[in-house]
Amino acid sequence: MAFLLCLVASLPGCSPRPVPETQVGVMENAETSAEVMPGASTQSPDEPYTFEAEAYEASAEQLLDARLPIEQTTEGWIRLFDGHTLFGWAIAGEANWRVEDNAIVVDRGSPCFLNTTTRWSDYELELEFQADEETNSGIFVRTTMEPSDPAIDCFEINIAPPSNPFPTGGVVKRKIGKTIDIKAEQWHTMNILCDGERLTVKVNDQTTVEMDNAASPRLGYIGLQYRTGPIRFRNIRLRPIGFESLLDEKLSRWTRYDDMEGEFRVNDDGQLVVDGGKQQLESKETYGDFSLLVDYQMDSPESNSGIFFRAIPGDVMMGYECQVSNETVDGNPLQPADCGAGGIFRRQDARIVAGEPERWNTILLKAEGPHFAAWVNGLQVSDVYDDRAPDVNPRKGLRTDPGTIMIQGHDPTTQATYRQISIKPQPAEN
Repeated sequence: MAFLLCLVASLPGCSPRPVPETQVGVMENAETSAEVMPGASTQSPDEPYTFEAEAYEASAEQLLDARLPIEQTTEGWIRLFDGHTLFGWAIAGEANWRVEDNAIVVDRGSPCFLNTTTRWSDYELELEFQADEETNSGIFVRTTMEPSDPAIDCFEINIAPPSNPFPTGGVVKRKIGKTIDIKAEQWHTMNILCDGERLTVKVNDQTTVEMDNAASPRLGYIGLQYRTGPIRFRNIRLRPIGFESLLDEKLSRWTRYDDMEGEFRVNDDGQLVVDGGKQQLESKETYGDFSLLVDYQMDSPESNSGIFFRAIPGDVMMGYECQVSNETVDGNPLQPADCGAGGIFRRQDARIVAGEPERWNTILLKAEGPHFAAWVNGLQVSDVYDDRAPDVNPRKGLRTDPGTIMIQGHDPTTQATYRQISIKPQPAEN
């Protein structure tokens, strides 16, 4: 079964997750539209189905309109689907997955999956779906890229007729659940909560399944299934849960470097202020794989800060850097002036500058092994796989060992405020 990654980046020192030669991917940059993303073409129902790549474009305005309100992003909500491209998704198989009318649509091909390129553990997932009366599809959570047995290597929340052994809202091979009335051709909302060993499913605000022993697996992709019949998905949002704040009024979980320029201080609102100079504030603990949730504000478009991770403890900003910069070239958000907020510096620029000056912005950074992804104000802006040879220094090669988190003061003009820095270490796989 072939895989089609919906992101390919040709940048020095980085690439998407290694894929077989049979895979196809396209990415282009333009001044007026976002990168072209591969999908699968539509064909006449009378023609024999053949799998082909299809490209999508999205303007800066379309992508920026997909951002979420700060009231949601500060709680961790992000969009897994931007409504226009398949950025952040990978097709496992051959079916005509495509984007139509702000929805992910599939209705022909071999049974297969469209999976996120990022794995998640504990979260709330909410989406809308529309299915025909006889459609058999599903939402796979904590799944492998190609699950073989939903009783072992994933949780399959079914979308299927009442005649199916596991009707819509049931968890295949685990729990049938409460059957509810699902009308064809209407949009329905599904909410899935994965919290440790607890799994809860709601359809149209009605609880269909509650499980308290969903112990295995604890980590995996999110997959959309094509099996039989047309299916459409839209408004796919996710909120990681279980974050722990790293900020307090005494910065007790951080190491200051008083011999460096500038200043870190906590204001009367309990917010971290970064005031000028090349400097760093370093976490006392180390982290390897994690989700990091940050709220920042910088009034000047030229102000520059950064979040270093897996950094060498005690060294001067020797780590991967998630950029914190709202600066653009000639006001074009598709052209970051300095990597762009949510970009991974020297690995992959943000595909769009989704942060803005003079407002609170949210970054959600996910790091797992050699894969990094970031969302700014709910919109995914980076998705990169570091394929360099291993090295203790992330500036020279791949580092998967734990390291510290560092908040950067870039230069004397840096003026930044952080009101939230929260982290959730990734649980070990079962």
